[in-house]
Amino acid sequence: MIHAVLIFNTSGVPRLTKFYTPLQQSARTLVGKIFGLISVRQASLCNFLDAPELESFLSQSTEDGEKLRVVYRNYATLYFVFLVDSAESELGILDLIQVLVESLDRAFENVCELDLVFHFDEVHHILSEIIQGGLVLETNVEEIDNAVQNAAKARKESFASSNPLSLGSGGVGSRGAGLQTPLGWLTGKLTGRHSTTLNLYSAASQAFECPQGDDM
Repeated sequence: MIHAVLIFNTSGVPRLTKFYTPLQQSARTLVGKIFGLISVRQASLCNFLDAPELESFLSQSTEDGEKLRVVYRNYATLYFVFLVDSAESELGILDLIQVLVESLDRAFENVCELDLVFHFDEVHHILSEIIQGGLVLETNVEEIDNAVQNAAKARKESFASSNPLSLGSGGVGSRGAGLQTPLGWLTGKLTGRHSTTLNLYSAASQAFECPQGDDM
């Protein structure tokens, strides 16, 4: 089972924390403990380690023989960390981290740390498409990306239908179909004023135009 998914930078500042098992102690303490374990490891070492000292942080005790393990990968200034038990494959979790990173990269186009800060809700949504309740749901990046795109489209349509006065070409659905947006109203006013000016100019030109048969 996957007990937690964490993302923090090389300074130990958490950018995403998702726990699938209730905690006995604070999440900040757990993140600091895990950061202390992996930050001192050399790059030549493997990307997973046993961490029995973390069992006291979880309210759900692991079964006999199932020890907690920390599986992580480092990308630029970020650590992607999974806290799992021995029922999970370390190599499988490493592949799952790669799936998560590729999904984030597709959503944000060259994802960086600031994307995780300012779009944390979308990051949690992408993670929920991959993992639910500590179990893996999907590992196909294409399927994950399609689900995220469809959800984003549904949110936009819902916002447009519930906000008929929002700027745009009109709301989606019957609620916004017959209503004019503020931008449309302003455009109509400007267009009408412009047409009136042209008509006045045309009328003035005709009034001062001399008949062809008159001598000056």
